[in-house]
Amino acid sequence: MKISDLDFSPIDRLGLKLPAIGVKFDLFRPTDCPQLPMDAKMSLCEMFRMCQDKQEPFYFGKDNEETCVGKCVLGMEQFPGSAVSGQIGQRLGVWQDARGNRNVYRNVKLLAKDSCNFVRFCPSGKLTFLPDVLVLTAPISVGEKIMRATTYATGMPYRSVSTAVMGCSWFLTYPYETGEINFILPGLVHGPHGRHLWDENTMIVSVPFQWIPTFLASLEEMPMELSGHESKEKYYSEFEGILADLAEEMKNI
Repeated sequence: MKISDLDFSPIDRLGLKLPAIGVKFDLFRPTDCPQLPMDAKMSLCEMFRMCQDKQEPFYFGKDNEETCVGKCVLGMEQFPGSAVSGQIGQRLGVWQDARGNRNVYRNVKLLAKDSCNFVRFCPSGKLTFLPDVLVLTAPISVGEKIMRATTYATGMPYRSVSTAVMGCSWFLTYPYETGEINFILPGLVHGPHGRHLWDENTMIVSVPFQWIPTFLASLEEMPMELSGHESKEKYYSEFEGILADLAEEMKNI
């Protein structure tokens, strides 16, 4: 599949205030966009948010500085013993003790060591590459439409997996490594919450490359607004009408 085979315009139906971002994990240095300035000092999730704000593509490299655990999540560096022993989260007040914090490192999905040297971020409307993960942020009212599109053609259940820290792993590397669509609430994760990166009512939905074509096709086809969501009265009226119609049709079996 080529980038020209995909039409990302159905995303416009959502009316997102912040653009969807395509993310690519590269071994080799990208040539289709500029590098993050070398004097920039920010976390991986802050880079993602910067791409949403500036609405321009760029890449982050192993030679750039990263202020949190992003390079460890990307397999560029290893976690120090003081981290994997559970010392940090305990001192932040997130966990009761170090042993609770250690469970995070047993569950997060990290990229294999030295498998990623660069990460590209690009708004969906300017993509020149097939993203490994397509990430959308929206208030829950719009997130309902996004999640409905992820399951519209398949009926697969919604799934949300996260921990109280390392949110970047759950919306970037987890969906890529597992092939599973994931959504998280950044307000429940220490870093995005503390950095005030998104409004409290925000959800982040990550669609891995295997699901992007299905997601886009569903987003184009499905109804954006459901009559049963307009009011409680319309919900009950529509549902009762469907049941009555089915009961009538069943008489002919």
